[in-house]
Amino acid sequence: MKLAVNMNELLVKAEVALEEEALKNCPEGTTTKAVIHQWLHAICYDNQLFAESSGVNKDEILKILKSEKLYTNKKDFKCNMQQGLALFPDDKTSFRFIDLFAGIGGVRLGFQNNNGLCVFSSEFDRHAQDTYFMNHGEYPFGDITKISPELIPDHDVLLAGFPCQPFSHAGLKLGIDDTRGTLFHDIAKILEVKKPKFAVLENVKGLVSHDKGYTLQVVLRTLISMGYRCNISKDLILSGTTKAVQTEAKKMVMKSIDFGVPQNRQRIYIVLWKEGLMDKFEYPSPTVESTRVGDVLEDEPDSKYTISDKLWAGHRRRKIENKKNGKGFGYGLVDVDSAYTNTISARYYKDGSEILIEQKNKNPRKVTPREAARLQGFPEKFRYSGSNTQAYKQFGNSVSVPVVSAIAKVIKGNLNGSN
Repeated sequence: MKLAVNMNELLVKAEVALEEEALKNCPEGTTTKAVIHQWLHAICYDNQLFAESSGVNKDEILKILKSEKLYTNKKDFKCNMQQGLALFPDDKTSFRFIDLFAGIGGVRLGFQNNNGLCVFSSEFDRHAQDTYFMNHGEYPFGDITKISPELIPDHDVLLAGFPCQPFSHAGLKLGIDDTRGTLFHDIAKILEVKKPKFAVLENVKGLVSHDKGYTLQVVLRTLISMGYRCNISKDLILSGTTKAVQTEAKKMVMKSIDFGVPQNRQRIYIVLWKEGLMDKFEYPSPTVESTRVGDVLEDEPDSKYTISDKLWAGHRRRKIENKKNGKGFGYGLVDVDSAYTNTISARYYKDGSEILIEQKNKNPRKVTPREAARLQGFPEKFRYSGSNTQAYKQFGNSVSVPVVSAIAKVIKGNLNGSN
């Protein structure tokens, strides 16, 4: 079969053809191409279009595409959309999800690897949006606070790696109103309106202790009031002490090192389900794989990643000073035989202090962007930003894909069992 156009050509032409329609349905803070890309992917996989609930007509969109000779039949259209795209869903998907605070799509990959289909994505950072598009062929929607939940397509699973923000301590009402003024409120609104069967909320381990446990308490009480359950009992969330809730929440913290990723990264994954769907979520057991830093390192990294004499001297000086002051951290030095590295963070681009690779007869070096991708379990075909600064920020802000894949596998099994 000869393909008429590749994915990039198709998107460019479709963006021109559908711009007028997209402008009518484009939320503030989102580009029209994000709306158009969602429509095109929805047509490929027979899913709802964004704003279809408010009158967007799939037949009218198809009519425009056909008039511009961009659509003849679904099979060819789908093939054209996948041309030049390294990562795309399986032909046969078994559930739908949305990807909020999506970053570069690490959570998406974990669920897509388990037959999930992403039907909507949102990410505020422009550089992350560009990387997301490079890999997934769709530009994410922008400011989630400006998007009406009713316009978002139906889905089975909501995924969100939301920022950790403090809540007001004034008058806890045990409901969604307690979260106003925070980005979590927008997640809660979507859950309230769309009522997916599952949700997975990812955050730093520090969420457990943030604001002495008050932040976690408000999050969980809000979700409970909306008819969702998690592995912490309703009674404990509503009537137990903050300390007791924190103790149970720690069981939701998962370590990358436990799933074959040579990085000491810990994140909390709050898995939620609609009341009555199940009694308990069985978090995946560690895979007990041995890990080795050398397995993710490039054979001949560019010499530009070797740190300067001045920077190396500064790292060593700060480590001595920190030890004297009882801080206990200066830099993290590993070699090829180390089992794992420290956690890579969004600030890694600044000086690389948390992960330095030992080199014979040379100063240590920083990991390369490709090695940073491997430290998060991203596939080799994942395309990272052309800016090293942005690549480090994006991988540092992302998740370890194998950890998410393990969670997605369990959720998929529960979804299949509930159909």
